[in-house]
Amino acid sequence: MDTLAAISRWLGKQHVISWCVASDGELWCANAFYVYDSQNVAFYLLSDDSTRHGQMTGLRAKVAGTVNGQPKTVARIRGVQFKGEIRRLSDHEEETMRARYVSRFPIARMLRAPVWEIRPDELKFTDNTLGFGKKLHWLRESGAEQA
Repeated sequence: MDTLAAISRWLGKQHVISWCVASDGELWCANAFYVYDSQNVAFYLLSDDSTRHGQMTGLRAKVAGTVNGQPKTVARIRGVQFKGEIRRLSDHEEETMRARYVSRFPIARMLRAPVWEIRPDELKFTDNTLGFGKKLHWLRESGAEQA
């Protein structure tokens, strides 16, 4: 099984990400709609930098979070936990990802919020449809897969 491909397929079908940042001993979490880029293994989202989490993030910060569905039965639970880095995009990179984001979420055309990239270094996918408690792991450093 290609672990990253399985995780990426599932992430491409979801649309809400939860992430947390830490700064000066404080923690804060947020949620947003996202676009997932399977080639870069990255999430892209819009969020105002004047928010609490935006101010704590600055231009770049360590981040951890989740993406999960809302199944009605335990046997259908699927979700991703991740850790990595979040950074604010700028210039051409921001323009390119904003166009992609607005293509998926047209209402976002009205938002002037900055575009952020969450680049996970580690993904852990729990997929109970493969068996209760089945976990798939991916690490960016080596691209290693673990079943």
